Amino acid sequence: MPKRITLPLPGTDKVKSALVATTSNLLRLSKSPDEALGQLFNDVQMDRVYSDGKTFVDLVPRRRMKHIQQEYTLEKRDPDFDLRDFVSRHFYQFGAPEDTAFVTNKTMTARQHVSDLWHVLERKNRRDHGSLVALPYAYIVPGGRFSEQFYWDSYFIMLGLAADGRWDTIEGMMKNYAYMIRKFGFIPTANRTYFLSRSQPPFFAQMVKLLARHKGKKRTYIEYLPYLLAEYRFWMKGRRSVNDNPEHEAFSRVVQMPNGVVLNRYYDNKVTPRPEMHKEDVDTAQDHDAETAKQLFLHLRAGAESGWDFSSRWFYDPQDIKTIHTTDIVPVDLNSLLYQLECIIAETYQFMLQPLLAKRFLRAAEHRAEAIRQYCWSDEEQFFVDHDFKKGASTGQLTLAAVFPLYARIATSKQAAAVAERLQKDFLKEGGLVTTLHVTGQQWDAPNGWAPLQWVAIEGLRHYGYHTLAEDIKRRWVASTVRVFTQKGKMIEKYDVTSDTRVGGGGEYPLQDGFGWTNGVLAALLAEDEQAN
Repeated sequence: MPKRITLPLPGTDKVKSALVATTSNLLRLSKSPDEALGQLFNDVQMDRVYSDGKTFVDLVPRRRMKHIQQEYTLEKRDPDFDLRDFVSRHFYQFGAPEDTAFVTNKTMTARQHVSDLWHVLERKNRRDHGSLVALPYAYIVPGGRFSEQFYWDSYFIMLGLAADGRWDTIEGMMKNYAYMIRKFGFIPTANRTYFLSRSQPPFFAQMVKLLARHKGKKRTYIEYLPYLLAEYRFWMKGRRSVNDNPEHEAFSRVVQMPNGVVLNRYYDNKVTPRPEMHKEDVDTAQDHDAETAKQLFLHLRAGAESGWDFSSRWFYDPQDIKTIHTTDIVPVDLNSLLYQLECIIAETYQFMLQPLLAKRFLRAAEHRAEAIRQYCWSDEEQFFVDHDFKKGASTGQLTLAAVFPLYARIATSKQAAAVAERLQKDFLKEGGLVTTLHVTGQQWDAPNGWAPLQWVAIEGLRHYGYHTLAEDIKRRWVASTVRVFTQKGKMIEKYDVTSDTRVGGGGEYPLQDGFGWTNGVLAALLAEDEQAN
């Protein structure tokens, strides 16, 4: 008997998307695996059943996790019990990455390869699968171990999608973020249950600005205003607590500065090891008592929210992750991004003929900009540097986060000149800009360079007229990306901007192929040349 073929009904894809968007809030979300699996979770992660801790938390249980946990309690008493076999019987991998089977066409240029890779990195997930949270629309993932719609990665991915005219995909990803804001009240690191206590650098306003290039500014800004405001409320939660109580110097993600202005910090709502890096965090805290371990876990989680996980930027001792103190720090990049968010909200209210509300957010943006220039500028270093509010002084760590005030147009012309000079003198290497000046083995340190930071630096320098330096950085970075592609036939997550191979390393997990934001930034930079010609 011939196999029956079922053809999709017209509009089925749209119907499914609408169904997820309207009904998913009614369904109970699964618990994070560390909370749901108890001792089983701890044993799997600590015994290194999988070399990468993210592998287990991404698996899908074949039964309810409560039942699996109960069965584990009984079975592990058997002297011949095999933990790896137990896990393989009770969990499975959802959606094996298509990119593992992808074979590069070696006749393609790097630019063509990026365009060819979008469909490989596209995912559709309209049902919850274990820790993976359903989203109504298709999205692009970074690649490798990262099979979710990651927050700040997505902005740089969207730059490449825009260069390829894939506005439908961009808009779908934006609708996913609007959905997550409605569902969770904020944009989590990615659509995983174990990421629901932390966010990432807030690029949502920049995504709205990007989409507005295609759909029109006024229309797009007004459409996404409720979500821009929700994003702002998330980051500013606790502002009244620090304003009304002088003893509360900081609360959640807000910090009251000595001049009364409220700035922000990276934070997390939990004080336990990160589920996806459980063993690494437990090992880091092994010499701590229970209370100091909780504080360490909070700093590690906040470092993960920053996207810079990890970097000497967050350490007292650049060589020792145990000295991490992320939540003591007012980061210059985070506050520059929130300044941009305030400006876009103010501009939207101007479109809506709401001058009082526009003025309120414009004033907040101006106060934030002044505070950044006051507390995050180092006269000694002639560079923007994060501020340690506990010590009331600069952290002293020089990093590429210094380019964000230029990107946001907060820097004075004199400050921009000094930053440009320092970038050229200390940060510019043969393959692009190095992330920090410390070699530590952490991935967000020297000798690594990262695509998003190259883009922010290039754009920031252009804002202040440093086009020659911006073009030099662009040329070196594009050459690094193309060199690795020519040698290995792939894009990678990070690049060693000092070595001949240009292949990056360091960090908590192996170098990842893919790679979303590398692809996006390369496409956007090369598209500039295509348009110029």
